[in-house]
Amino acid sequence: YLQYYLTRALAPRASVHGVYMEVMGMGLLITGEAGIGKSEIALELLSRGHRLIADDAVEFIRVGPDVLVGQCIGGLSDYLEVRGLGILNVRMMFGETAVRHKKKLHLVVRLQQLKKSEMGRIDRLQAKQLTRRILDVEVSEVALFVAPGRNLSVLVEAAVRTHILRNWGYNPVEDFMKRQQALIDENHRNRTKADGLD
Repeated sequence: YLQYYLTRALAPRASVHGVYMEVMGMGLLITGEAGIGKSEIALELLSRGHRLIADDAVEFIRVGPDVLVGQCIGGLSDYLEVRGLGILNVRMMFGETAVRHKKKLHLVVRLQQLKKSEMGRIDRLQAKQLTRRILDVEVSEVALFVAPGRNLSVLVEAAVRTHILRNWGYNPVEDFMKRQQALIDENHRNRTKADGLD
């Protein structure tokens, strides 16, 4: 027990701005500029049954070579600040199971404002896996673009589900490209057969 306590007490730490939640059993850090909508997304995720760990400032501790555990700084773990509503007590509003004290970090979702002129430059297949370095640990990252009409809480859940599938060894982009190539090959064979009949 003493060794565990000393390891935690002496472990490297860093404070990161964002909202930290548990979504589908995964530790999820939502980051982005102030006022972009992090707390609003967190509130909607809470209403969908997920759990809050920390709002605004998250303390990460490196407890292993590639393991980060995030927790709330100080004793403010029950509270969420939403512009226009003020400070909300999540435990009182949603119950005991809506909050959690700490969780291993699995995924970072970075919210970004997107101008119409930048829409054409988005990598729609997301073939390149993004990462973010915290305390010298590489963490998977997803960039979500904020725009009117986008249901960001549903997109966050989809990002977490995709991350879980990737951890199981399934890559939807690779699967899509394989199926597309199979269709191209089949069309080519059919065209070759048809040309041979003429």
